Amino acid sequence: MFNPVRARCLQSLLACAMLLSSYAGAAEKLAHVTILATGGTIAGSGNSSTTTVGYTAATVGVDRLIAAVPELAKVADVKGEQVFQIASENMSNEHWLTLAKRVNTLLAQPDVDGIVITHGTDTLEETAYFLDLTVKSKKPVVLVGAMRPGTALSADGPINLYNAVLLAASQEAVGKGVLVALNDQIHAARDVTKTNTSTPDSFKTPELGLLGYIQGSKPYFYRQPTRKHTADSEFDVSKLSALPQVDIVYGYANVSPVALNALVAAGAKGIIHAGVGDGSLATSVKAGLVEARKKGVLIVRSSRVGQGIVARNGEANDDELDFVASDTLNPQKARILLMLALTKTNDSKQIQRIFYTY
Repeated sequence: MFNPVRARCLQSLLACAMLLSSYAGAAEKLAHVTILATGGTIAGSGNSSTTTVGYTAATVGVDRLIAAVPELAKVADVKGEQVFQIASENMSNEHWLTLAKRVNTLLAQPDVDGIVITHGTDTLEETAYFLDLTVKSKKPVVLVGAMRPGTALSADGPINLYNAVLLAASQEAVGKGVLVALNDQIHAARDVTKTNTSTPDSFKTPELGLLGYIQGSKPYFYRQPTRKHTADSEFDVSKLSALPQVDIVYGYANVSPVALNALVAAGAKGIIHAGVGDGSLATSVKAGLVEARKKGVLIVRSSRVGQGIVARNGEANDDELDFVASDTLNPQKARILLMLALTKTNDSKQIQRIFYTY
């Protein structure tokens, strides 16, 4: 016999079950993001709430970083892993190789949708570009840091971390290479640089422009990288235990060849000349660079200016000298690309192709 009360109860139970199912489905749709912590100011602490310089970097572990931003649970299923705990001025080639291999291992897993790397800002742009050249996945990889320690008033680390996880969990970031997220902005690893010693808006992409913004818990892209990166890169570090020695020689008025000659004598396989202007070569160092090239050392002309193209055969006859022009890469990023290029070839023409490709 039909029982209307019982029927209504069954309908209510069915509605509740469907509601719970929808909640479960929504939870399952959250992207799985792994946070790899390396230290830096974002994990730093100061003596007081007004200490924004003179603090100690790399004192807070990844679990505390995650716990400090409970809102992360709304945008991703987050896991944390402490890879290093260092101030980023101590980042080394060995750290980069370890990090790249770990990122590639994680991204090869179906249950990892994106990676966030917390990092000190001093060398963040370098690590980002190294990973941009060595990560073998289109899944998002986002580097994030902070200009103020977590103990400071208006600390920027928590919101930066939230935005980075949000970005790494998004479909919009897929295939755009390694990204850098600070100050509500999205930058490409190749072009971003630190421009101020201490202010929260330090990270910028001069001239070429940032890629987009994060606003209202959503990433907005207006540009995308055009140079090859990540899954399309020719570089493979999976079997590398070391990188070739490449050093930077800085140009300035009355420059001495002493530093250049010392670096070559110490075994440099490549030299980045951070010249004045359009990568100009002072007479006092040109002879040393020419002699180093004759010994097999690769020479790349870059510029200390920080913006613009270093023109091939512009301030020096690169064809005659067998030098390489850095294009728009600043000296520290030119060093990274040359190190990786030297794992593939010693041919300067091929290395010039690489500099115009990445």
